[in-house]
Amino acid sequence: MTSGPAQPKDSLADWLLIRPDISWPPWRGTTPVPGAPARDGFRSFFTATRGARDSEGTARVLTALDMAFADAEQGKPLAFALMAKWQRIVLGHDHVGFRTLSAFAKGGREHYGLAPGTRAQFEHCLSESTQRNLPLPSRAARTYLDVLFFHPFEDGNARAAMLATAFVLTREGVLLDQVRPLQTTRWADDAEGAADLAVLLGILITAAERRASRRTLS
Repeated sequence: MTSGPAQPKDSLADWLLIRPDISWPPWRGTTPVPGAPARDGFRSFFTATRGARDSEGTARVLTALDMAFADAEQGKPLAFALMAKWQRIVLGHDHVGFRTLSAFAKGGREHYGLAPGTRAQFEHCLSESTQRNLPLPSRAARTYLDVLFFHPFEDGNARAAMLATAFVLTREGVLLDQVRPLQTTRWADDAEGAADLAVLLGILITAAERRASRRTLS
């Protein structure tokens, strides 16, 4: 008997295995400058990457982004229900729930398993976006990767990861003026890559604050 093709290993399990032991980088941080940067990086990112091929979808994700900003400014906790509210706008659906089947990405090269406790694990991971003994860039990077590798929605998880990252940063007074460097392939078993993402976010935060400071002084 010939067996079918082997199913890819469970990338969510890989992520949960390395997640507690990632060597997150230190970060001195900066004090947010009052007033938003002249250019909102998340808005520019979605417009540049989706606008020409999906104008209606771009309009929806920008509406969801505004909603995420407003929720962050109100200090709401990050939870699946909040993300599902944004995702309903992103996808144009009346109902968006946690996925009910295993998921695949990267042309089938990554598989994300599903167990009775998967949603509860995801909720716990989201709650750690306020973990005070971890620097903001690391918390934002970890949240971004949590969304990618839990893959909570049937569709639009890359957009959901960006919205969650924007939320975590905005909730602490940080608005990036560029985020395009974040768009690269991430792998669930790459602990060094996760730490590098935190380093990159720290650079983007610092650069945005410096540019905002220069505009304030000019």
